[in-house]
Amino acid sequence: MITMKTLKLSLLFGFCFLILQNGFGQIEKAPARSEGEGPWSQLIIRGATMINGTLAPPQGPVDIVVENNIITQVSVVGYPGVPINPSRRPALKPGGKELNAEGMYIMPGFVDTHAHIGGTSQGTPAEYVFKLWMGHGVTTIADPASGNGIDWTLEHKRKSTKNEITAPRIMAYTAFGSKLNGGTGREDISSPEQAVEWVRLNAKKGADGIKFFGAEPEVMAAALKENKNLGLRSKMHHAQVYVGRWNVLHSARAGLTAMEHWYGLPEALFDDRTVQDYSLDYNYQNEQDRFGEAGQLWTQAAKPYSDKWNAVMNELLELDFTLSPTMVIYEANRDLSRARRAEWHEEYTLPSLWEFYSPSRQSHGSYWHYWGTEREIDWKKNYELWMTFINEYKNRGGRVTVGTDAGFIYELYGFSYPREMELLREAGFHPLEIIKAATLNGAESLGMDDKIGTIAVGKLADFVITEENPLVNLKTLYGTGAIKLMEDNTIQRVGGVKYTIKDGIIYDAKQLLEDVKEIVRKEKEKTNYKILQPGIKG
Repeated sequence: MITMKTLKLSLLFGFCFLILQNGFGQIEKAPARSEGEGPWSQLIIRGATMINGTLAPPQGPVDIVVENNIITQVSVVGYPGVPINPSRRPALKPGGKELNAEGMYIMPGFVDTHAHIGGTSQGTPAEYVFKLWMGHGVTTIADPASGNGIDWTLEHKRKSTKNEITAPRIMAYTAFGSKLNGGTGREDISSPEQAVEWVRLNAKKGADGIKFFGAEPEVMAAALKENKNLGLRSKMHHAQVYVGRWNVLHSARAGLTAMEHWYGLPEALFDDRTVQDYSLDYNYQNEQDRFGEAGQLWTQAAKPYSDKWNAVMNELLELDFTLSPTMVIYEANRDLSRARRAEWHEEYTLPSLWEFYSPSRQSHGSYWHYWGTEREIDWKKNYELWMTFINEYKNRGGRVTVGTDAGFIYELYGFSYPREMELLREAGFHPLEIIKAATLNGAESLGMDDKIGTIAVGKLADFVITEENPLVNLKTLYGTGAIKLMEDNTIQRVGGVKYTIKDGIIYDAKQLLEDVKEIVRKEKEKTNYKILQPGIKG
């Protein structure tokens, strides 16, 4: 297993440029599935309270009937606190399976619209990453950049589709310019003609879309136009080395379907400048410069609700543009201590991943050279303005999804998902709007809302089942649960996902997380590794 002590690579655009520039070693393949019960010819989930992805209020008890992985019936079968009349319930057929979910809550499977499947630099095997996601109810992911190579990603996509491995459904987005005919590294795409050729080959390979970072304007325009003509989706991290000439508005007008993070959006909102107010000794290769000064960007943009601010928002809305904010991945910038001390690191973070997080001049997202209070104050203000835009975009009918970008900056796969939900709540989303962002909005952004995203007849059998009401307390979605003082004055952990159901197969979510703990325990045992805070010697 390769750790950051043996793999130190310089980055330009971050994680994904590593793929383009230097190549990225494939992580070990996911093992054959040995988890999960089913599928059955018929599955009936009985008695749960349904929280759908449609903004409808909770309703229950309901019985949900699945036949051959398709929802065939959703029936309200009674009233809270009243015994259910058996005659109202759908009948179980021979060979069918009943799952008693009385007193529980059922939602559509969660969608993570920005989910890297780990890599050798983090030392995170596929099984580890997949089980962290599935243990938190994530049944579909978009892998932005296919960091293990498009062939590896497509192979795992096929295996996941056939449920040969324990993994979410995978949508594969190839990093623009990455090699498609074998090998690693980056193709030299310097003309519109080369861009069109690459986009066509990517579609022929079977990719679901493209992840862009930037290129010359004429190259970007040609690539996005051809990708749209082929009916594929697209995402973009607007890298700062290109954003001066190609921001979010340029991308959306050219056919981009979704933006990742927020780079390129403040630049589209500039009304008294054309370039970020970089310090004159700024160096993009110094990530503390990059991330530190990025925390001042929103204060340089047009003020909320100003003419310029409204004009940009309205045009993005007209273009049916999707925002995938991934607020969670930058949260350490406004509170580094909180991110470092998250309680799940002890049992769920691999030693190699902890090493990757540690301060470094070369590892992406490990820019804690001398992070201080002033930077955190900048980022807190940054979040206020960023959240204002996101919330108003949602209020005006815009699509906002839940994406995490975990595996960097002290954010752990799976656990970062409910944290992103909490940040949407901080931004002003109602909990029902958050569930919609996590389900239907995510499905729509991937062009899959005819198959997933809501609990409805004709859709696939993807569900998240919990024992606690997540609308009341989103913290109950963490794998570590929420702390609760009980009536008898004992302190207990409650919550965590009870069952993750994908394609009609029932997974014990808590057992998946126990498997992750065992993977971590064995790795620590090899070297007697202990997680220590940076700068503290064992």
